Amino acid sequence: MPKKASNAPVLSRRAVGRATLARQMLLAREKTSSLDAIERLIGVQAQLPRPPFVGLWSRVEGFRREELAELLRRREVVRATSLRTTLHLMSARDYVALRGVLAPVLARALASITKARGATLDVDQLVAEARPFFAAQPRDFEAVRAHLAALHPDADDRAMGYAIRTSLPLVQVPTDDAWSFPAQADFALADAWLGTTIDARETAPDALVRRYLAAYGPASVADAQAWTGLGGLRPTFDAMQDELRVFADERGRELFDLEGAPHPGEDASAPLRFLPEWDGAIVARADERFVAAEHRQHVFLSALRVAPTVLIDGTVAATWKIDRKKTGATLTVTPFDTIAKKVRAELEQEADALLAFHEPDAPKRALKIAGA
Repeated sequence: MPKKASNAPVLSRRAVGRATLARQMLLAREKTSSLDAIERLIGVQAQLPRPPFVGLWSRVEGFRREELAELLRRREVVRATSLRTTLHLMSARDYVALRGVLAPVLARALASITKARGATLDVDQLVAEARPFFAAQPRDFEAVRAHLAALHPDADDRAMGYAIRTSLPLVQVPTDDAWSFPAQADFALADAWLGTTIDARETAPDALVRRYLAAYGPASVADAQAWTGLGGLRPTFDAMQDELRVFADERGRELFDLEGAPHPGEDASAPLRFLPEWDGAIVARADERFVAAEHRQHVFLSALRVAPTVLIDGTVAATWKIDRKKTGATLTVTPFDTIAKKVRAELEQEADALLAFHEPDAPKRALKIAGA
């Protein structure tokens, strides 16, 4: 068994946060490719088309929207259902490698939905019926549900659609839309799209845990379970004891990390950064390293939404949104507390850069600080 937190070096919340920010490319934009950044993050959550572009813009020096669009067109990056049964952009090789690791997550999500809806499904039969339907041409899920409902008129079409989403490996087809996908995107068979066999059989999670710690550590077992959607990871951490360092946070909880992983210390400077909806650094934390308890209600919203946030000195201090009209675009920042004067110039500079990236054709661009 790994040594207990009571015997481990204690890391302050600030030190823990700085260590994670370093791995997240949020202490400084890094000179790396978009593909390498996506693999380093093990995917970028993509419930909506735009957020992954903003997330990479905040992390990668000189990031251009077209670079990611080209990766999607070349099929080196895919948008597919994966971690936590949500849409992510992942490198094609990571999607293929991790599909089996995430099989229990997808199966558990399906079981939960069918139980809640009181549905009894023959999933193997549904997959066999849906596969040739997608093989004929890419389809959206409205068409898939209609196809299955015609074959099974007495069955729950929503439950059947969810069974296909979780049981049949599919990827979304990019288009020439500004953010590479329309609101209602078509799906294609992943194996046909990528030209390789997708093995969906369950595989061990230890390789994913190592990658997770490299990108999001130091972390507790609960952190890893929240981020991956996998349960029961404690035995995996126990089996990896010889390659892990053990720390304690200020509340005495165990945090695990890889040997040699960066720990820049709590004095490391953390620049102001805008993070998009559902950003991976924020979305699945089991602790408060970035979002204080009193601010969670402003960040973690109803219907499982996670607000776009502003990091100031390494913690979430505001939310933001962009409103676009014919006359121009306005970026509104809603701070939780008063923004210090010394931060205002940095906020204005970063906001101006984000608006230029997000709305390059806007006739006018403006920053508004709510309550100021």
